[in-house]
Amino acid sequence: MADSLPEHDRILQEIESTDTACVGPTLRSVYDDQPNAHQRFMEKLDACIRNHDREIEKMCNFHHQGFVDAITELLKVRADAEKLKVQVTDTNRRLQDAGKEVIAQTEEIIRCRVQQRNITTVVEKLQLCLPVLEMYSKLKEQMNVKRYYSALKTMEQLENLYLPRVSQYRFCQVMIENLPKLREEIKEISMSDLKDFLESIRKHSDRIGETAMKQVLTAQDLVDFSPVYRCLHIYSVLGDGEIFENYYRKQRRKQARLVLQPQSSMHETVEGYRRYFSQIVGFFVVEDHILHVTQGLVTRTYTDELWNMALSKIIAVLRTHSSYCSDPDLVLELKNLIVVFADTLQGYGFPVNRLFDLLFEIRDQYNETLLKKWSGLFRDIFEADNYSPIPVANEEEYKIVISKFPFQDPELDKQSFPKKLPMSQSVPQIYIQVKEFIYASLKFSESLHRSSTEIDDMLRKSTNLLLTRTLSSCLQNLIKKPHIGLTELVQIIINTTHLEQACKYLEDFISNITNISQVTVHTARLYGLSTFKDARHAAEGEIYTKLNQKIDEFIQIADYDWTMSESDGRASGYLMDLINFLRSTFQVFTHLPNNNNDHAAMSGKVAQTACMSACQHLSTSLMQMLLDSELKQISMGAIQQFNLDVIQCELFASSEPVPGFQGDTLQLAFIDLRQLLDLFMVWDWSTYLADYGQATSKYLRVNPSTALTLLEKVHRGMRDSSKKNNIFAQFRKNDRDKQKLIETVVKQLRSLVNGMSQHT
Repeated sequence: MADSLPEHDRILQEIESTDTACVGPTLRSVYDDQPNAHQRFMEKLDACIRNHDREIEKMCNFHHQGFVDAITELLKVRADAEKLKVQVTDTNRRLQDAGKEVIAQTEEIIRCRVQQRNITTVVEKLQLCLPVLEMYSKLKEQMNVKRYYSALKTMEQLENLYLPRVSQYRFCQVMIENLPKLREEIKEISMSDLKDFLESIRKHSDRIGETAMKQVLTAQDLVDFSPVYRCLHIYSVLGDGEIFENYYRKQRRKQARLVLQPQSSMHETVEGYRRYFSQIVGFFVVEDHILHVTQGLVTRTYTDELWNMALSKIIAVLRTHSSYCSDPDLVLELKNLIVVFADTLQGYGFPVNRLFDLLFEIRDQYNETLLKKWSGLFRDIFEADNYSPIPVANEEEYKIVISKFPFQDPELDKQSFPKKLPMSQSVPQIYIQVKEFIYASLKFSESLHRSSTEIDDMLRKSTNLLLTRTLSSCLQNLIKKPHIGLTELVQIIINTTHLEQACKYLEDFISNITNISQVTVHTARLYGLSTFKDARHAAEGEIYTKLNQKIDEFIQIADYDWTMSESDGRASGYLMDLINFLRSTFQVFTHLPNNNNDHAAMSGKVAQTACMSACQHLSTSLMQMLLDSELKQISMGAIQQFNLDVIQCELFASSEPVPGFQGDTLQLAFIDLRQLLDLFMVWDWSTYLADYGQATSKYLRVNPSTALTLLEKVHRGMRDSSKKNNIFAQFRKNDRDKQKLIETVVKQLRSLVNGMSQHT
């Protein structure tokens, strides 16, 4: 009991001193204590309350007078407060009345400030949006004026700098959605411009190339490259630079193939070649410009590859089409075009050595066309020539001739006018044409970047071809023509001699125009010597052939009666005509102009050889007539007639139809016939058989087989004559004796022939 009282005092102190929110745990300790502790606590609490009441009462009693005084004073103040209230109310009313305008103005100020704040906000937002709108407007304007590269830069600024600041606005989303479309539109427009550019330069590449070949203007002066630059920049900005490069190169390769494809009729005119070269030059001039003003659109490797492909195609095309050219003037024009073409492209850095190598191939073709042209010129000259010595009536005419042809003859100079030059009119004309050929050949060698030595060598080789092939062929064909007679052939021989002598002047002519001395080690020589010698030999052979042919024509009209009993007593008419022809022919030979010893010796030698050949051929033809296998029998009368004809041949040979033969040289052509006929006319078989094989034999030139063949024909003739003619019947015994003699001789001749064949 005594212990619980201090505890209750502690609890009461704690309750008085503790915040009411924390009283719960303290009160709980009252109930958790000993039994009836609650009752005792309540009692204690009541005692505490009474104690506090007594203290309060004491305090009130102490302060009561002060309280009363305060109340009294307060009542006094209430009256004043009422007055003050009335005054305050009145003041308030008057203040309210006075404040209504202030309030209205204040509200207006507030509203204005709100508007100002809103305006400020709008201005701030507009300041953010206006650059975007201005940039977008600028973009639209750039699109309208086709400044696409600038437009792309503007888009880039919009996307990276301006639009992120105002991305919350709807118009920005519209812009963002439109930008990719604008980019695609720019790509399409720039690509369209590029296609138009490519089509334009394809159509005008020939004009570009022609101007470049004239070296008047540059590619930049002729072509607006802005579509290429613009498209390249646009695709580069868009990150599609590689796509653009591939597309450009692909399209240009296609155009290159079109440019390199020639027209089928290109070889017919020089304009066809000029247009072809101009297109190619125009193409590569554009590519070279693109190479130097752009970065990476085309590279040197790409242009070199394209040029190598084009060069191979160009060479193949030129080889094919130039082979169709038959006009040397056109080939020369082609050469000049190739040189300008090569020099132009070389100036742009393209290798052109293969083109100059091609020119050497075309040079050979050019020479061929020249040779064909000059072949026609030579033929015309030969056709127009009268093959007579050139007459000169006075000094002026003489100078005109020697100004065209290097002719010198001191003996002829001493003669008075009028006189004749030994050569015919074709000689100076041929000489002039050979010089013209050299000039024409020289034209092709110009601008080939070759040394004078090489040009000199080319000219000499070309001239050699002209002499040894073209002129030689024309001479050979001329000599073979039927209308060329013996006189013309002799004149051709004289002409070729003078042309041969003129070759040294042609060599001097070539040396003068090339400034290369003939003593140079590698200088080629002209081969005219062999050409004209061959022509002379051919002409001489043709003379002999024509003479023999004429002899054959006379022989063919011979009409012997091989069964005649006796001769007519005179030579056959055909033979006399033949001898008269030979005599007149050789007189023409001897009357040819011999102004100098060389010509005299030449014509004399030809005449002698022709005369000997004619006599030998006549002798051989007569012998073949006797021994003809179709001729089965011959009478002695026919032998006598044949002997008269041979006598006339011998008289012709001994009459010296051509001066210069020694002794009976010409008569020896008929020695075989003479000995054979003497053997039959004398019937000297015993001597022939006895002396056979001896060098001193009278019938040394009579071959046993020839004698046997003719004897058998005579034997058959005698037998047939005896059978048909009964007048000689009383002489049959003599005939039989002669027959036996012939049979004996025949046996002996056959023995000799067999011995010869066995010995052989």
